[in-house]
Amino acid sequence: MSNTITKEAVSGSGVASRNITKAAVIGSGVMGSGIAAHLANAGIPCLLLDIVPNSLTAEEEKAGLTLDHPKVRNRLAAKAIAALPKSSTAPLYSADFAGRITPGNTEDHLSLLKDVDWIIEVVTERLEIKKSIFKQIEGVRKEGSIVSTNTSGISVNAMVEDCSEEFRSHFLGTHFFNPPRHMKLLEIIPGFDTDPDITKFMVEFCTKRLGKGVVLAKDTPNFISNRIGTYGLLVTLQEMVKNSYTVEEVDAATGPVLGRPKSATFRTLDLVGIDTFVHVARNVYDSVPDGEEKDVFTVPDVMNELVARGWTGEKGGQGFYKKVKGDQGSKILSLNLSTMEYNPSAKVSSASIEAAKAVKGAKRKIKAFLGTQDRYSELAWNVLKQVLVYAAGKLGEIADSIQDIDNAMKWGFNWELGPFETWDLIGLPESVQRMEAEGLTVPAWVKEWVAAGNKSFYQEKDGEVFHYFKGEYKGVEVQPELISLQALKSQNRIIRSNTGANLIDIGDGVACLEFTSPNNAIGADILVMIQQSVEEVRANYRGLVLANEGRNFCVGANLMLMLMEAQSGDWDEVDDIIRLFQGSMMKLKGLEKPVVAAPHRMTLGGGVEACLPADRIIFSAETYFGLVETGVGLIPAGGGCKELALMTSNRHPDKDSDLQPEINKIFEMVAMAKASTSGHEAIRMGYGRSGDTVVMNQDYRIHEAKQAVLAMDRAGYVPPQPGKARVVGRDGRAVLQMGAIDMKRSGYISDHDLLIAKKLAHILTGGDVPAGTVVSEQHLLDLEREAFLSLLGEVKTQQRMQHMLAKGKPLRN
Repeated sequence: MSNTITKEAVSGSGVASRNITKAAVIGSGVMGSGIAAHLANAGIPCLLLDIVPNSLTAEEEKAGLTLDHPKVRNRLAAKAIAALPKSSTAPLYSADFAGRITPGNTEDHLSLLKDVDWIIEVVTERLEIKKSIFKQIEGVRKEGSIVSTNTSGISVNAMVEDCSEEFRSHFLGTHFFNPPRHMKLLEIIPGFDTDPDITKFMVEFCTKRLGKGVVLAKDTPNFISNRIGTYGLLVTLQEMVKNSYTVEEVDAATGPVLGRPKSATFRTLDLVGIDTFVHVARNVYDSVPDGEEKDVFTVPDVMNELVARGWTGEKGGQGFYKKVKGDQGSKILSLNLSTMEYNPSAKVSSASIEAAKAVKGAKRKIKAFLGTQDRYSELAWNVLKQVLVYAAGKLGEIADSIQDIDNAMKWGFNWELGPFETWDLIGLPESVQRMEAEGLTVPAWVKEWVAAGNKSFYQEKDGEVFHYFKGEYKGVEVQPELISLQALKSQNRIIRSNTGANLIDIGDGVACLEFTSPNNAIGADILVMIQQSVEEVRANYRGLVLANEGRNFCVGANLMLMLMEAQSGDWDEVDDIIRLFQGSMMKLKGLEKPVVAAPHRMTLGGGVEACLPADRIIFSAETYFGLVETGVGLIPAGGGCKELALMTSNRHPDKDSDLQPEINKIFEMVAMAKASTSGHEAIRMGYGRSGDTVVMNQDYRIHEAKQAVLAMDRAGYVPPQPGKARVVGRDGRAVLQMGAIDMKRSGYISDHDLLIAKKLAHILTGGDVPAGTVVSEQHLLDLEREAFLSLLGEVKTQQRMQHMLAKGKPLRN
């Protein structure tokens, strides 16, 4: 039976009426509990079931429990749930989401599966065990419920070959990547008998509700990402041995210079676990016929030796790298594969590596690196050409779409470009000619495509993107919820532009202000564009969205600029910059049209201050939001303190209500430079207002922000009036300062920390005024500016700023 399926092929009328309101996960190990946590993140109540333990722990014996006690029988799942908020990978957006997961066991609670809409199996990777579990599930599930396996390589069809047709029609593979919250990729693997309506529903549900990047894979060993990724790592090892490269040299040539993560090859293997990698490689080896592919997937002796020694990477304490502590701090050692001894890591540099470092952007780095001939670019080319040919050779076998293959590698292995995007970048016709000249067998379909006059796998025409599909160009599927600023810019939709920002027409009378400076740090160019955007939107648009497609929304204000001005003693210039910042935020807040901010990932300092004046914030689930200026010896001076004081006052309209407890929390949050670990936590910390929401799929944040603008406009938008804040005054300031003094006496903070804390307390409490005084926004802004200028002149603050710029981490002085 054919296993050919594409996203375009799955369609049906049963999708709209289907929903998942409750789920169950079978297996509470790292992956099972992580998947349950992510379902909880999405607001889906979840059962987490595991086997019944066959012995008591010492604690259970001491408590007088027996093997029949529910606490013992549910122990494995309950323990896994309790560990979630403490996990270093932070599986939950908010610790209290653990309450959405109910523990149980597969003997007492299997019957509860009749009440759930989606059952996910995450047990041991052994076919017979999985088949047994599915027969049990089939006996209790309700008809029509979806069942899936999280296998990373076992045949999806083989698991359910003994199950009924109705069961098989509702069964498929859902391969989450670890950790489920943080890894975007989800490979969906339909079985031979999976109902196309079910596949279509799961693609949409997992994309929108779980925020995943979904690709459709075929039921082949290791599916897409692990198949190609494992192949790439193995051919890298072969090239390393063949030409005597060191661990450090390989990582230098297969990391960011090639559009790959900093972990490159061997650091990635250490993070994943060398034993895990060996298992994945053997799975392909056992499944493919004898020949060249089987030879590549033969696990190298050195990998087997590392596993035998227990040197499995980070979890084993050492692998290809080893961290050791000495008298002068920690240092990293690397493994010599010839001697199996560790030596101090050596820094690697060359003309090609330096050429790549000299330019920005993955595409330019790759071209500069491969275009500069030396020992390291040769290594990269020898690996890359094999990976490209292998990926092309697997088209039709592991997936039907080159876009799914590219996305799988970008989302699963964090490559900047997928294999076919990379092939386009380096020049398709030229590289094919070079590969064949060097003895590689390029797949026939690629040569036919080039021979027909095509110079790339992807093509852009009139703002629409096309990609190769079965011998012709096919339009890339466009999701209505996905607004691409890059695509809009290519369609000449830029309204205004300068060196730090663009104002873009995103349709329906809505404009989007996009930061484009390095790290999206806020400088004078962005502030000027904010003011110009306000005037443009006021005259010609229905509203404004603040969003961008950078790695992070905004890491703060331009720290280097402030430090240079301070060290040159140009205090009038610094004062002008702060006034410009504050004035720009006030203009944004006073715009007579709705403004919605859509931050994502790191949104710090000035980035927060750019969001708070908006009428509404659409947080990406992965938003790390916080006023962190105290980490560099400063205080927020772009209106951040002012906005928090206003929000506190607004939440307590009764003039007799006590503001002090909330002000205490805000003071601690800002003084300790705390940032949220998610969009949900940002709201819980006090940054959220009525109407602020969290969107699970980061790719949809601009669309959601635009819809919020349009909804406010349709409802008859009324701009906010100039705010006034009731403050706790000098009495409240004394409370905050006394707390800071106690921390200093206890040795928790330094003298400089205390100075910063006192100035922060002065602002948040409204200055030297009686408790209950109502002050204006400008009053609070003046307090911010005065404190900022004062602290910027401090030597210890400037030392902190220099340290942050040089080391990327705070200095405690």
